[in-house]
Amino acid sequence: MNTDNYTAKSLELHLFFGRIMKEHSLFLRAGFTPANPSFSERAEFFKREFEKLLSQAVSLSNGKVSEDVLCSGEVVTEFTALAERQTERFTGISINKSITERELHLQVGCPKGRSNPNLYRQVKMLNQRALKLLDGLISFKETVLRNVLQCDMFTANYPLLIEHIIREAKLYCEYVLALENEGDLPCRSMKEIECFWNRIMMEHALFIRGLLDPTETELFNSADGFAKDYSVLLESCNNAHSRTLNISSLEETEKFRNFKAAGTKGIEDCKIRSIILPLLADHVLREANHYIRLLKY
Repeated sequence: MNTDNYTAKSLELHLFFGRIMKEHSLFLRAGFTPANPSFSERAEFFKREFEKLLSQAVSLSNGKVSEDVLCSGEVVTEFTALAERQTERFTGISINKSITERELHLQVGCPKGRSNPNLYRQVKMLNQRALKLLDGLISFKETVLRNVLQCDMFTANYPLLIEHIIREAKLYCEYVLALENEGDLPCRSMKEIECFWNRIMMEHALFIRGLLDPTETELFNSADGFAKDYSVLLESCNNAHSRTLNISSLEETEKFRNFKAAGTKGIEDCKIRSIILPLLADHVLREANHYIRLLKY
């Protein structure tokens, strides 16, 4: 096993997905009603635990991860710090905002650095901790979804959004398991990657469309257009030549990323009517940035 590759890939994975998971937990908690206090408490537990995991990943990552990841906008964006402050104020849910500040100052790794057995051991423990947390979080999300679909619970989150965040958690788990079993990320075809992330992007467009105020006609139509475009790309996934599809996916996602960035700024500046939390806007922007990096890899 190439331990340097193992540690770098593990840390890069946690910098992206660890933050995504803690925010999923926050969004779940924000969507529960007073009728389900135990679910709010459970969501808060996962938020805190993934904050701890992300904080440790940040501590271990300085000088250890690639420039491509740190400069992609998938770890943190220019909007993240304000989005966290605003979301904390709007929801009353505490957020460890110091993590974002530390991420903004992470240094790029040296490709010819010496192997560090202690770092390897720490990362291995971090991966094992992530797997345990993911097992619990996936089960929790599935319980919420089941309760919602059986009309045993109301939540402000769409059932599709809950299915969406289950898929992302399972992908994260798959990647960590591959690192533990094989020492590297799984070798997935670009077509597989595009099929997964084009679906994620399509659902982002659907969520944005559904969370905008009815008066935001122009933005509604734009989001609806992106949803339709990604639906077409999804239909092409099993038929089109991978390279041709890659170009189309990249062009569409770069346009969608720009739409999300403008939307995040508009929400933070209180210029867009919606029920979109600022951190949710920044969250989906980071996922688009992550996907663009994969498409350019």
